[in-house]
Amino acid sequence: MTAIDTTGLHTGTAQVRGAVRLVPLLRPAPVHGLRLHPALTGADAAVVGAGRSPRYTAFVPHAYVASWDGDEGPSAAYGTRLSAAGDGAEAQPPPRVRVARLRRQVQRTARSRLRFLPLHLAMEGLLSLHFGGPDTAWQEWSRDTLRRGLSPREEASYLGLSVPGMAEALRTFEIVPGQCGVALYVGDELASVFAVPHPEDYRLLHPTLVLDMFGEAVYRNALFAGTPPDLYAPLRTRGVTGLAGLRAALAEQRASWTAFHDGAMLAPLTDPEYAFTRVYRLGGFTLWRFLPPFDPARANHIGEAVTDAEGRTAYLKTFALSAAQTRRGYLISRLAAADWRLDGAAAGLGTDRRGLISRLERAGLEHLLRRDVLDRYRAGRTAP
Repeated sequence: MTAIDTTGLHTGTAQVRGAVRLVPLLRPAPVHGLRLHPALTGADAAVVGAGRSPRYTAFVPHAYVASWDGDEGPSAAYGTRLSAAGDGAEAQPPPRVRVARLRRQVQRTARSRLRFLPLHLAMEGLLSLHFGGPDTAWQEWSRDTLRRGLSPREEASYLGLSVPGMAEALRTFEIVPGQCGVALYVGDELASVFAVPHPEDYRLLHPTLVLDMFGEAVYRNALFAGTPPDLYAPLRTRGVTGLAGLRAALAEQRASWTAFHDGAMLAPLTDPEYAFTRVYRLGGFTLWRFLPPFDPARANHIGEAVTDAEGRTAYLKTFALSAAQTRRGYLISRLAAADWRLDGAAAGLGTDRRGLISRLERAGLEHLLRRDVLDRYRAGRTAP
């Protein structure tokens, strides 16, 4: 477990549009040796995995560091039609959904080029959390859970275009010199942090933020949160008698804003310790995905990062989990820590077996338990 290192990224002046607050992240100097650029899949959906049984299906509108050839590719029929044999030219084929087949989420496409799907690495890490399920056939777990683990698991997200005000905020957002990223807040809750190695990369990738995944809390805050207040420290006027004093007062004000942002607003990302999993190594850089501690009392982010040989963050992208997603991750982690024993996990959570089953049911994980175990719990709950 380790904290996310934002060394080398400096906070700029925030800009607000509606419920969206955008805080630029600046680099005094680019990270040398690494560049990112987008590539559109040109498809309505993407299937990840080789062979007849893909292991991951998602809407993937864009990837990073990729190249594509031509427009021809596999497609899927949208709808079904019955027609008599021999209709020939009179039978019109149904409309089709264009499908892009990607062999894997991370694929080396050249000696010094790597293609990966932004945020899908992080989401797959969440979905595969203790995916194997119980290692021991405890009698409470269903036969399917013991045989297949936590399969299938699925989570929902919103496209950035679906978040009210997001597209307008990005359209009017001023990209400042040296900007290599952005901390994005909706209703002043941290929605995502995005950072790249070079300012030119950010200018190229800034519009793709509307194609990223965002969580339920982000969408809800965009709907119901009002315009956030201006956050600024007033300029010190005492002792200011000339331009030099005014410059010093302005530097103090900017330092005060940076300290507040990095210490308070960015704390959900920088304070907790995350579990990092190495995905790929390319030259002196390493691609990681990370999971949070799943603390129900605070905001939790999943994400992915690229670090250089000295451990500095060159690329970062995060996804804010909803309260329900956090609860599921927390319960699954505590069950795995207790070797999937209900009584042991219940004791660790400060409750009993009945209380744990109730929490599993509220989190939508009751299908992992045997039917007779659930029936006994529900019968006891409704008994007079």
